[in-house]
Amino acid sequence: MKMAKKCSVFMLCAAVSLSLAACGPKESSSAKSSSKGSELVVWEDKEKSIGIKDAVAAFEKEHDVKVKVVEKPYAKQIEDLRMDGPAGTGPDVLTMPGDQIGTAVTEGLLKELHVKKDVQSLYTDASIQSQMVDQKLYGLPKAVETTVLFYNKDLISEKELPQTLEEWYDYSKKTADGSKFGFLALFDQIYYAESVMSGYGGYIFGKDKDGSYNPSDIGINNEGAVKGAALIQKFYKDGLFPAGIIGEQGINVLESLFTEGKAAAIISGPWNVEAFSKAGINYGITKLPKLENGENMSSFIGVKSYNVSAFSKNAELAQELAVFLANEKNSKTRYEETKEVPAVKSLANDPAIKKSEAARAVTEQSRFSEPTPNIPEMNEIWTPADSALQTVATGKADPKQALDQAAETAKGQIKAKHSGK
Repeated sequence: MKMAKKCSVFMLCAAVSLSLAACGPKESSSAKSSSKGSELVVWEDKEKSIGIKDAVAAFEKEHDVKVKVVEKPYAKQIEDLRMDGPAGTGPDVLTMPGDQIGTAVTEGLLKELHVKKDVQSLYTDASIQSQMVDQKLYGLPKAVETTVLFYNKDLISEKELPQTLEEWYDYSKKTADGSKFGFLALFDQIYYAESVMSGYGGYIFGKDKDGSYNPSDIGINNEGAVKGAALIQKFYKDGLFPAGIIGEQGINVLESLFTEGKAAAIISGPWNVEAFSKAGINYGITKLPKLENGENMSSFIGVKSYNVSAFSKNAELAQELAVFLANEKNSKTRYEETKEVPAVKSLANDPAIKKSEAARAVTEQSRFSEPTPNIPEMNEIWTPADSALQTVATGKADPKQALDQAAETAKGQIKAKHSGK
C-alpha cells in the first residue's frame, strides 16, 4: 500500500519528537453560552474513535454540546466531504492525510484555523508544516508515521544488521535463493524509492525562499535521483527481489514473504505492527539504513490531522474541538489507545512512547525525513514516477531514460491541470 500516497498510515513525524501543549485557548463565557445545545459531527479514522472517547466526553461536558463521532477511512474522507459538505450532511471536524491538504484547500473544502503560535509550537516542525498552505494553517497534527525497517530476529540478529543499503545488497546476495530473500522493499514505487533517490540528491519539488514548494522545479530525474535509481535497479537485476513485488500487488507479496519467514528484512511502516504481531513473527524495528555516501535513507513523513470543514455551521466551536482533541493530554491518551505516534514534541520523551520499539524507530527515522509534498501538483507525480520505476525494475529502460520521461510527463500534466490557478 503506498502509504504516503494513499495517505501515508501512522505517521510519525519528522523529527520524531512529539509535542503539544495541553489544551487550547479558553473561550469566553459568552462563547460558551452561544454554543450551548449545539451538535458537532466528527469523522474519525476506522477503529480509532476509542482514542478520543474520553476527550469527546470531556468536551461535551465543558461546553454543554453534543459531539457525534462517525468512523470513516481517513484517506477517503475528503472524497465524502465533496458530496456531503454541500449537502449539509458532512462533518464539522474530519481527519485526513497531510498530503491531501493542498488539494482540499484549493477546492475550498477546509476552513483556515486561527490558533495562537504557542499552540502551533507544540507540534514538530514537519507535522505543522504539512498543515500549511500559502503560510496559512488548515489543520492540527494528531499522529505521524514514516517507513522503517522490520527485521526477523529468527533470521538475523540486531548485531548482525547491515548498516548501509549497499551492505544489505551484499547480505541479500548471500541469502536470496529464489524462495528466501534477504532485504526487500517496494522500490518500484516513488513513495519508497525516494528514500534512496533523495539520499543522493534527488527530490520531488524544489522550494522557494519562503519554504513553499515550487512545482516547476522537479528533481525526480536529476543526477542524484538517477544514481539512486541505478542502485535500486541492481536489486532487481541481480535477482535479489522477486518479480512478484513489482506492481500493485507487490505489497501483498512483500508482506507475505515476511510473515512466512522468507524475508530477513523489509521496509514497511507502523501500520503493520499489529498484523506482524498477530502473525507471530519475532521481529525488530529500526530506522532505515544509511547509504554508501554516509547519508541516511530518507522517507516521507505521513501526518494525520484534525481539520475543520468549510461547510461547518459551527466553525469556531469546531476549531476549539480540533485544538482540544490534539492537545498534549489527549494526544497521549490517543497514543495509548491506538499506538499511533503523536506529533506533539514534548511527548517524544514520554515513558509510554519511549518504551515502544516502533515509536522509537519512527521517531529516529523522522530525523531524516520530510513531509510528503501537500500541494495539488503532487497528484501528477505519483503515476509517472511509479511507471518509470517499474520499467527500471523490469529492466525495460535505464534509469535516466525512464526518469526523464516521468519528469516530462509530470510537467505536462501540471501545466495542463494546474497552470490556471
